[in-house]
Amino acid sequence: MSGSGLEPATEDLLRQLAPQVLGALVRHYGHFDHAEDAVQQALLAAATQWPEQGRPDRPKAWLLTVASRRLTDILRSDQARRHRENVIARRVLPDETWARPSDEADSSGDDTLTVLVTCCHPSLSPAAQIALTLRAVGGLTTSEIARAFLVSEATMTRRMTRAKRQIKDSGEPFALPQGAHLAARLAAVQHVLYLIFNEGYASTSGPNLQREDPAAEAIRLTRMLHGLVPDTPELTRLLALMLLTDARRPGRTAPNGDLVPMEDQDRNLWCQEDIAEGTALVTAALTQGAPGPYQIQAAIAALHDEAPVADTTDWPQIVALYEVLLGMSDNPMVRLNHAVAVAKASGPRAGIALLADLADDRRLSSDHRIHAVRAHLLLELGEHTAARRAFDEAAALASNIAQRR
Repeated sequence: MSGSGLEPATEDLLRQLAPQVLGALVRHYGHFDHAEDAVQQALLAAATQWPEQGRPDRPKAWLLTVASRRLTDILRSDQARRHRENVIARRVLPDETWARPSDEADSSGDDTLTVLVTCCHPSLSPAAQIALTLRAVGGLTTSEIARAFLVSEATMTRRMTRAKRQIKDSGEPFALPQGAHLAARLAAVQHVLYLIFNEGYASTSGPNLQREDPAAEAIRLTRMLHGLVPDTPELTRLLALMLLTDARRPGRTAPNGDLVPMEDQDRNLWCQEDIAEGTALVTAALTQGAPGPYQIQAAIAALHDEAPVADTTDWPQIVALYEVLLGMSDNPMVRLNHAVAVAKASGPRAGIALLADLADDRRLSSDHRIHAVRAHLLLELGEHTAARRAFDEAAALASNIAQRR
């Protein structure tokens, strides 16, 4: 919904309501693929009409009504192409059913977690699972998801279209799986929760550095899932990582919305309650099997949170933890963060040397962060002209206005 012109609070509300509306439609009427398209059309209608007409008193009911009507149109068009519109409409699509969602549909509860797990269907590839969930649950646009995956928007559109078709063809009922069926999807579910959290913590685009609602929603859903399967170590570690990272959110921006670098943040603003809970969770998970990537990232976040001032940050230990992460996967963002940590521990020239190895990585060719890191390191070396060029390159690529500034 980026670029819609909506107020941030309204945009975040639509992101939060979208999976609930989708869940209500699928639970009552089926057709996941068409329902997802209908919800997207309802969101577009809200983005167009609400700024002029005002937000309705019952926004979820409004979205349900509009999405139901759109779904009626989609299904009837599909049926007409098969020359069966009249028969099908009389049997399963009476007008009075689709004209307005029932009170039961409006009060059916929050199906967000069920939608999330449904999107992570085992017939889909991991990339397709995550992409579809980011769209249906996270409310991200296709272009935002494409940037998160470092692929083109056209490629991402094709992935999501195929994913919706596969879910439809599976014929699986819309319900939260249990036991082994849920466990089989946990890795993908955890990944998408992490990506939704990251989009809230550092927005891909828009005027604000961070959006509180998507990050809070990711934490809420992770808590819900953790309550269902509490003995899942990596899920515990993911919740710890979110809490330890989100604890710093109050200090990350100035009153005018500008980004405040971590070394300049007022650490008294950090949420000590979240830090304490996250630290307890990550400590408890240490005894629960071999550490995974969320454990390592949570440990890094804890080291940042525990430093009373920036100068006391244990950068050598953070370097070592990033090297463990690099051994788990060849992720360009991990390599970039490792370069930053090395620069902090061993000086800016050591960090710049590592950036040179990343320069040819096509996954970073359109990402502003590598240029921003290079600019900061060049500035520390006193190379102002080169730093200015790098800052200009980073600003040109940044789609988030606060980061661009």
